[in-house]
Amino acid sequence: MGEISEVKLYGVWSGSPSPTKRVEVALKLKGIPYEFIEEDLRNKSDMLVQYNPVHKKVPVLVHNGKPMAESHIILEYIDEQWNHSPRLLPEDPYERSNVRFWAKFYDQKFSYVKLVMSEGEERAKAIAEFIENLCILEDGIKRDFSGKSPFFHGENPGFLDMVIGSSACSYRVIEQVIGVKLIDPETHPLFYSWVTAMVNHPVVKETLPPHEFMVNFILNYKARK
Repeated sequence: MGEISEVKLYGVWSGSPSPTKRVEVALKLKGIPYEFIEEDLRNKSDMLVQYNPVHKKVPVLVHNGKPMAESHIILEYIDEQWNHSPRLLPEDPYERSNVRFWAKFYDQKFSYVKLVMSEGEERAKAIAEFIENLCILEDGIKRDFSGKSPFFHGENPGFLDMVIGSSACSYRVIEQVIGVKLIDPETHPLFYSWVTAMVNHPVVKETLPPHEFMVNFILNYKARK
């Protein structure tokens, strides 16, 4: 078990789905004390630029003065540095490869920003793409993670749950903002069952901002654009 020492997380506590939430859930689930440092992405701090000079984005995890960026990399670091239970990645190399594949697929194919910010034909196309990719993802879940419920590879949320859940757990917010049902329990029962388990997990529940706060945040953000 890795030594728990000085851990700082540079991120955003906002009403929009954020990769910062992935790291927060992981740290809380592992029981790792950390200091959260709120960033204003319109006026980035000198420390954020110093710690992540390439992308200048959050999240950034700083452990004993050593920074690392990109949420996928941070999650793997957390699991390796503090390798006690619950583990974020499966032990089996093939299962780990499946987790990484679908995490990358999700980040590449799912854009909640596009759903919210688009209008008319562009939004209709974004919704159609979302549903198509959701069908592909659900088929992948059936094939690669069968019997691993309620979460992708065990009784606790892991790497893939955190990657997908950081935005998918806010799907009701997006549905309310755009006025379209995205995740239907009859059409996508497996994904619906998973996201329901994530939303109701105590660590996830305490990490996500309240529903109405998120709705208002997104509506205000959209109005400013």
